Amino acid sequence: MTTRRRFTLTQYLIEQRRRFPSASGDFNALLLDVALACKAIARSVAFGELTGVLGNPVVDVATSLNVQGEEQKRLDVISNEYFTQMTEWGGHLAGMASEEMDAPYQIPETLQRGKYLLVFDPLDGSSNIDVNVTVGSLFSVLRAPPGVIDSGRDVVEADFLQPGTQQLAAGYALYGPTTMLVLTVGNGVAGFTLDPNLGQFMLTHPNMTVPADTQEFAINASNSRFWEAPVKRYVDECLAGKTGPRGKDFNMRWIASMVAEAHRILMRGGVFMYPRDTKDASKPGRLRLLYEANPVGMLIEQAGGRASTGREPMLQVKPHQLHQRIPLVFGSKNEVERIERYHREPNAYPDARTPLFAERSLFRD
Repeated sequence: MTTRRRFTLTQYLIEQRRRFPSASGDFNALLLDVALACKAIARSVAFGELTGVLGNPVVDVATSLNVQGEEQKRLDVISNEYFTQMTEWGGHLAGMASEEMDAPYQIPETLQRGKYLLVFDPLDGSSNIDVNVTVGSLFSVLRAPPGVIDSGRDVVEADFLQPGTQQLAAGYALYGPTTMLVLTVGNGVAGFTLDPNLGQFMLTHPNMTVPADTQEFAINASNSRFWEAPVKRYVDECLAGKTGPRGKDFNMRWIASMVAEAHRILMRGGVFMYPRDTKDASKPGRLRLLYEANPVGMLIEQAGGRASTGREPMLQVKPHQLHQRIPLVFGSKNEVERIERYHREPNAYPDARTPLFAERSLFRD
């Protein structure tokens, strides 16, 4: 009896590198450092409350809020340290940026600096940790601007403000019933499952693709009163089911963990929406462009799906701030394109906030 041989992550990256005979190997080495950080985080998540770090807020540092104004959990801080400490020493990075840090992270002067930039969300969905819901890490790799590479100077915020089209790699680690690493290096999307006996990520999903059509959508329905007309139109049509204009029934999902939502869509299709709304005029969107939207956008589009703000392709957006927020719609291509079309023709559907349907309308007591 013969068994099918599985590639390790290292072997997969070597195969990908062979497309570029002059490559130095630094890129692969960086991704393996990232994978090592993800293994360390997976271990911390798996031990959970046994180690006392799972959902507890930070109380032994100067502040318990990160730059986003959100409460930090101990595991947020620990995960951030794993990323920085396990990637700074290899000589592959010019600098990095994290959702948990206000400013870019500088590679210590005592260490060699390289030609890449790493951006990451060390622990996405950490608000779900206390209830043992799947969480993950998101990351992407950019090339440092020539001025950084040539001079070896410290990185500044502007160095990271590159559109998603310039990402060299993107991926996420999923800490669930199994630990997975899902990765693109610009040649499709591959999924790796951590073998706890070997301590290796093994290739288990070699060609992940997003079906063009779907009957699932994910959105936080509690914000429906703040949605713009195009989003309300789309959701109302889905909820109308077979008797509505779409002529088919839809299921709604909502996990509130970006990595888990993206993984479900990569595995079986669907559409995810965290659209622009009127809830907070100071925030045009909820999700972070560099740390969440861009890496997810690259993965989805490499798998044949589509990622958008609702108004323009996600990967073409030029960032203007390190921690910039943005609306995000991604998933099955035909559904995302439909949502984009509804944004181009907003007057085709009556806005639910018009006086006729407002709280004091003719149809209310």
